[in-house]
Amino acid sequence: MPPDPAPDQTPAAWTYTVSVRALCEFTAKRGDLDRRFTPSATALEGLMGQSTVALRRGPDYETEIALETTCGPLRVRGRADGHDPRRRCLEEIKTIRGHPDTIPANRRLLHWAQLQTYGALFCRARGLPELALALVYFDVASQSEVELRQVCGAEELDALLAQRCDAFLAWAQQEAGHRSARDGALQALAFPQPAFRPGQRVLAEAVYRTAARGGCLLAQAPTGIGKTIGTLFPLLRAMPVHGIDKLAYLTCKGTGRLAALDALDSLRAGTTRTALRVLTLVPKDEGCVHPDKACHGDACPLARGFYDRLPAARQEAVDQGWLDAAGQRQTALRHGICPYYLGQELVRWADVLVGDVNHLFDSHGLLWGLNQALDWRLAVLVDEAHNLVDRVRQMYSADLRLGDIRGAADTAPATVRGALDRLAQASDDVVAAADPPHAVLDAPPDAFVQALQTAAGALSEHFHQHPLSVGTLLDFHFALQRFQWLVEALNDHALFEVQTPTPVAADAVLGVRNVAPACFLRRRFEALHSTTLFSATLAPPAHAMQLLGLPADTAWLDVPPPFPAEHLTVRVADGLSTRYAHRARSLQALLTVVARQFDQHPGNYLAFFSSFDYLDQAATQLARLRPDIPQWRQARRMHSGARSEFLARFQPQGRGIGFAVLGGVFAEGVDLPGPLLIGAFIATLGLPPVSPAQDAIQARLAALFGAGGAHADLVPAMQRVTQAAGRVLRTPDDRGWLWLLDDRYRRPEVVNLLPAWWQLRGGP
Repeated sequence: MPPDPAPDQTPAAWTYTVSVRALCEFTAKRGDLDRRFTPSATALEGLMGQSTVALRRGPDYETEIALETTCGPLRVRGRADGHDPRRRCLEEIKTIRGHPDTIPANRRLLHWAQLQTYGALFCRARGLPELALALVYFDVASQSEVELRQVCGAEELDALLAQRCDAFLAWAQQEAGHRSARDGALQALAFPQPAFRPGQRVLAEAVYRTAARGGCLLAQAPTGIGKTIGTLFPLLRAMPVHGIDKLAYLTCKGTGRLAALDALDSLRAGTTRTALRVLTLVPKDEGCVHPDKACHGDACPLARGFYDRLPAARQEAVDQGWLDAAGQRQTALRHGICPYYLGQELVRWADVLVGDVNHLFDSHGLLWGLNQALDWRLAVLVDEAHNLVDRVRQMYSADLRLGDIRGAADTAPATVRGALDRLAQASDDVVAAADPPHAVLDAPPDAFVQALQTAAGALSEHFHQHPLSVGTLLDFHFALQRFQWLVEALNDHALFEVQTPTPVAADAVLGVRNVAPACFLRRRFEALHSTTLFSATLAPPAHAMQLLGLPADTAWLDVPPPFPAEHLTVRVADGLSTRYAHRARSLQALLTVVARQFDQHPGNYLAFFSSFDYLDQAATQLARLRPDIPQWRQARRMHSGARSEFLARFQPQGRGIGFAVLGGVFAEGVDLPGPLLIGAFIATLGLPPVSPAQDAIQARLAALFGAGGAHADLVPAMQRVTQAAGRVLRTPDDRGWLWLLDDRYRRPEVVNLLPAWWQLRGGP
């Protein structure tokens, strides 16, 4: 929560606002880190659970009770879940999956601390001498409640509140001072470059206006104008003026995070550096030191006594201010605690967060949960946002393979084997009734859903009884829990699929495939202070707005390129078809175009194809026809060293053609300015392969949005084409050539989705 503006240096003059949750998490957590698996509810299920409990209480039941009080310089505030006036009882409702016994003891103590703090605020607000407190655990699976109840006097609750505030006071004073210093530094922040690039100021002003008014912005800005610094700088400047607590810079690919950190480092150079705390959100598989151990004090030495050693590590970390992955690891290990969970704790105290989009948009995303609980004013930047639709679709999709079910049943203990066998049989029945190789069902059969719930419940109970278990069965349980949740949330935004690619039963797959994630994201965009989604390829804006659920008043910005249109010569190969049925007979003509362009304008080129098979055919035949033209190829599975070698072939005085796949690692995020790359060939329209699955997606999106299938194939295809073409011109001084090697680029529906400044010319 933000402190009041600019406290002065006299301790009696400053104030600091803290949420009940933040106060209790800071002061009431003790002992071991305990992250043994407990089946948790999603945020949506939490809201539904609270609503269910409220409906059971009666019409006079109060919900979401805003409470606030002061304790010296601290202003403590929050929202109590509910009050039942008939029983004179204040309730804290925790929505879970399973029994409360699965919740670690120190987490239950935290829940009591929160309820007692709400009780103190409630007694102050209502002038009550005593109050009944009820900690209600609501199981979403059984729709049952377990209530833990106590009656406390107002004086007792007030004393507990005072103790927590005293324990938090020194940290609050430090944080109030940091916020004041941060805001002062950001108000004076200077642009770190001599001048704005063409188009960069337009982008920066739009980002600032969005932060000022709140809401969303879709910004399409061409490659080479400096979008990273052009979005970060105005948002940092807006933070002190508009009371923004945190800035999250989220990316769809790892390379974007490196660019953001470089930009932030240059921006911090204009401050006292520690005035701005920057935190990298590290994935668990990178931050975990002991992946073979359970996250519990009995199993992992870095979890043992975690919360007892956390305060010293947390203080050292915030003093440093620059909290990248290496810094988090070094600090954590000096204090003998887990680096990953130290980073999770530091999210509360950082100013700028840099990480993957899953931290906000996934169903269990940390940023989303904390933003809701702590009521931040959070401003978000999403880089390379043309990838967001596909990324979020993956977050809300899942597969269940019959072979995995059988494998889990074969290795499971006897207590759960029967439930897994019944799930396997129910899954076999679903597959047997579906038409191969791909079928979309209106809904999963009731017998399958019941078997799924029973198996998930049996595994939950097993891991409650064996909390230190690790291995493939636990991994399967995680996957099963996720699949069950998506089945229960199934609606017209997703397809329930049955895939039978081979006659082998173990190869069959049941799937929930999300096609329109708007229903999951709409509320998130509404809750954020501001969101800017930017990329070189976001047109048409309706695509992102409809599929992601952006607000109707989302602003659209299309920044013109920073160079004259004639700097990029765009040619369409008329009469040439790269359709699958035509590739063999058109390949000779296609390579003739490639060779002629290379002979007329020697230099480095990229040639993009729709698949590795097509790429290999073209590269092999060109090597036979023109062995004098150097070439290098993208392979199916390239490690980081091989990717670096591929890019190293692009030298300032070099000549040759790099063959790559459209939509792959070399089609975006690759910076080859000037003579490093002078042209590109795109030998495909970029459409997805024809398949029953693609037909089903197209039909569902057409039914939802009436888009004639463009949302499913043509729009994302042209975005991939435009991204690949963006490799050619990286600076305003660059010049180059782009060949679109397919006559379908002349179709009006295709031309309308290409950049308006491209001047399409004919070619042989």
